Amino acid sequence: MQAIWTQVTEVMFLDMPLARWLISAGILFATVVARTIALTAFQRISTKLAERTKTKLDDVLLRAADRPIGLLVYVVGIMLSVHALNPPADVFPLVSIVDNIGRILSIIVGIWFLWRLIEGLSAYFSSRARETESAMDDQLVPFVSKTLKIFLVMTGLLVVAQNMGYSISGLLASLGIGGIAIAMAARDTIANVFGSIMILVDRPFTIGDWIKTAEFEGVVEEIGFRSTKIRTFERTLVNVPNSLMANMVIDNIDARNERRIKMRIGLTYGTTTAQMDAAIKGIEGILIQHPGVDQSYKLVKFDEFADSSLSIFLYYFSSSKVWGEYLQVRQEVNLEIMQLLESLELDFAFPTRTLHIEKEA
Repeated sequence: MQAIWTQVTEVMFLDMPLARWLISAGILFATVVARTIALTAFQRISTKLAERTKTKLDDVLLRAADRPIGLLVYVVGIMLSVHALNPPADVFPLVSIVDNIGRILSIIVGIWFLWRLIEGLSAYFSSRARETESAMDDQLVPFVSKTLKIFLVMTGLLVVAQNMGYSISGLLASLGIGGIAIAMAARDTIANVFGSIMILVDRPFTIGDWIKTAEFEGVVEEIGFRSTKIRTFERTLVNVPNSLMANMVIDNIDARNERRIKMRIGLTYGTTTAQMDAAIKGIEGILIQHPGVDQSYKLVKFDEFADSSLSIFLYYFSSSKVWGEYLQVRQEVNLEIMQLLESLELDFAFPTRTLHIEKEA
């Protein structure tokens, strides 16, 4: 056995003992096996934790780490394999090259893990936010997630650049010198970011709200870093910069809890006083008895002698703010008013003009 090992150590291949090649190959084989074992262990641990714990945060952490861990095992295994091979540095400095590449890849693996963790936490907290009554957290979770991703990428690029031999202090100094120019060029973008922050803090509207401004009207689909997307009722998509949106006068239609109904009913001048009184009391009874009418405030008044009619003024609210339900309430009330007026033998007035002709003697 010792003789065989002596031959293996003495046999040279590319100016390196054959034993080193065998050890290096063994480490690579062990790396593949170790990666398989690590991934299997992560899956089993994740399954057991999901059964034993009520929270899903541990599942998010393990799912974020499984694939980066597999890549990290490969990186470490290849580095150990190259160190075991240890080729002559004067011939080919493979060890130093692999060390530098391995260090950079390790940083990238760490960034990849944090990226997956942010995505997992964002999905988790988004599902939790949908269960709450507040709409602010529904908008805040994507906003924070995007912010963390941008910060992670910028930090990762700086760390990678430093490990590649670039001077970070010089880079930061150059950024400081060009900061004024960049700020001037990106002032609109910065204003939009601060505008989005003000929208999230003040909450003049949330995603899904029907809003109306002097320039457009529609439903809010997304509040992003730069702009807010509004889906109009013509099904077009309007992108409004957040710096403008934060300074607009916005009428949030969905912020109300009921819808107003305001109308007039014109009766002919042939209507008697008793008929008018019966019509007003009958309409009041219709509004009181209808379940879709809000009972906190309503008016039914004979308010005007118009040119062609005796006008009855109606002012009330539907209990529901949903457009379809509001229209249904309005329709049912109108039909009942028509039936009432038919039963009282009253006619709706329409614009008329009577012409009197005098015949001279």
